[in-house]
Amino acid sequence: MEKNELLTKGVEQIIGKDELTKILRSGKKMRIKHGVDPTSADLHLGYAVVYHKLKEFQDLGHTIIFLIGDFTGRFGDPTQKAETRTIRDKNDVKELAKNYLKQVGTILDLEKTEIRYNSEWYDKMSAEELLKLMSNFTHAGMIERDMFQERIKKNHEIWLHELAYPVLQGYDSVALKSDLTVIGSDQLFNEMQGRKLQEKAGQKPQMILTVPMLVGTDGKQKMSQSLGNYIGLTEDPKNMFGKTMSIPDEAIVNYYELAARASREKIADIEKKLKSGENPKEIKEELASDIVKLYYGDTVAIKTKEEFDSVFSKGEIPDNIIEKKLENRQRNIVDLLVELELASSKSEARRLIAQGGVKIDQSKIIDPSTRISTHSGTIIQVGKLKYIKII
Repeated sequence: MEKNELLTKGVEQIIGKDELTKILRSGKKMRIKHGVDPTSADLHLGYAVVYHKLKEFQDLGHTIIFLIGDFTGRFGDPTQKAETRTIRDKNDVKELAKNYLKQVGTILDLEKTEIRYNSEWYDKMSAEELLKLMSNFTHAGMIERDMFQERIKKNHEIWLHELAYPVLQGYDSVALKSDLTVIGSDQLFNEMQGRKLQEKAGQKPQMILTVPMLVGTDGKQKMSQSLGNYIGLTEDPKNMFGKTMSIPDEAIVNYYELAARASREKIADIEKKLKSGENPKEIKEELASDIVKLYYGDTVAIKTKEEFDSVFSKGEIPDNIIEKKLENRQRNIVDLLVELELASSKSEARRLIAQGGVKIDQSKIIDPSTRISTHSGTIIQVGKLKYIKII
């Protein structure tokens, strides 16, 4: 990317833009922070919007600090949450985070990245030190946060540890001596607290660059692991392609800009095609190919599109189906889906059946009380993407 697009393309807001522009022109190198709390085993394309922007700075020689919130991830940021998150076990959070570096390494050069964990300072912080940290802020200041105001309007509880979260995220910037933080726009409030704490600690307040939020596959809320509307950063290319095809038409431009990283000229062309009435399905196929190509290359993207066309346009069964061995006996369809991990629970299995998304040997199952006699060669399909062959 050209330097003149570094602060414009895929950027929503910059706090301290004049100073940042001056630093970039001077050639001075910065410490640039980004943090993520482990809330599931997968990073997704919403995070990748930030990581690609970080990579642009990294390519210019700046130090990227990838902060894993293994302390703050134990209770999580309440952003867009109607209810509080439960406190997680320390070991559970570490387990979730173990694959993060491999995933983010598909974009960032990890050999040039400073990897940190905020348990480094929070696990050592005394109660007195924590109280002193909290004393820098008022209840009125914290309660201004938009999601807390929404809670108040709906008469929902706000717990004390939730009010502490922005303070802790803000202090991360002090601990890391951050010059700039690159974040999704939903984290701006938290990082503004970091500027206040840095100033009180005698540090120069960090600049903040926010990127737009990638909408989830539902087309309604931001992409999120906890909402289940995400496309994993290292997801199988077939799933990545298929999930992209499932997005609503109105999300196409958002995905071209943020997920496929298309040029301004390309986005303008897509907008023109949509307005002229061109078939959105064909546009989404090109979009899905571009996203798969970004992470897996041209060859895989071409093969994935060809298989998608065969499976969903011609009704063929995909190659390389996952195979599982089962004893030849009858099972209730709901129990079978859970046993094969095609549904996470019996309630989800019933929902999938009610939606018409379950087929046995290409015959749709409509009754959750149906008993299935499996045999070698039985093919079980859930939705458009999940297939299992019994051996």
